Amino acid sequence: MFVCRDYKWRDLPRLLHARVKTVAMVMILIGFSAAFGYLIAPMQVSAKMRTFVLGITQNKYVMLLLLNILLLLLGTFMDMAPMILICAPILLPLVLKFGVDPVHFGLILMVNAGIGLITPPVGPSLFVGCAIGEVSIGQVSKELWPFYTARVAALLIVPYVPAATLWLPSFIGP
Repeated sequence: MFVCRDYKWRDLPRLLHARVKTVAMVMILIGFSAAFGYLIAPMQVSAKMRTFVLGITQNKYVMLLLLNILLLLLGTFMDMAPMILICAPILLPLVLKFGVDPVHFGLILMVNAGIGLITPPVGPSLFVGCAIGEVSIGQVSKELWPFYTARVAALLIVPYVPAATLWLPSFIGP
């Protein structure tokens, strides 16, 4: 309006409405994620999760597979920050029980959350990007397949080849 002069003052209500609508969608997603976090804390989900997984398997790699599936599913419905804030305290005792390094767990969590952010049906970043770009989720999803493939390839490497992901943090120190 001031620099490029692309918009006129009469366009301001329409522009504000579009931006408020986008921000409201993001805030609703974050709000529901935070409410979910408050619900699971008093229910001792961490201990129940550990007991459940130990009842299924004692194998570290099967546990990592189950963890990846859970995080991918959660990532499609939750924003990254609330998901990390909710899942890290719940899942960290479990992965420590299986001997997974906490830094390695953090990397696994980040890769899964990154994939979940752009995965339909909800995919918070996909949802927000489509709202801003005014395109359908279906149109964008068709174009994202090469990126999904690359991220899934990374997801196959990160949990199961710890040396590939922990070599850089090992330079920092213990």
